[in-house]
Amino acid sequence: MQNAEKVSVTMAREQMQAIRESVEAGEFATTSEAMRDAVRVWQRQRIEDAERLEAIRARVRRSIDDPRPSLSAAETEAELHRFMKDEAKAFPDAAY
Repeated sequence: MQNAEKVSVTMAREQMQAIRESVEAGEFATTSEAMRDAVRVWQRQRIEDAERLEAIRARVRRSIDDPRPSLSAAETEAELHRFMKDEAKAFPDAAY
């Protein structure tokens, strides 16, 4: 591994136990390998979170820029009521 840097990390006992168990089970060769994998997952999750946030921001921008008129409170209430009624039909066991 090039450009490796040794670090010291304090972890909760349960977290360290989970890592040790994972190594003992053969999922990883070493605790360092398990930690590197955890960091890769964390990095990937951060990228995915940033992409989701950007998608939400884009939807908000499109909504704000939408020239169509907004719904009145009564229209919104009617739309929500219709939506919930349709959802209740589609998913009768769901708790609303």
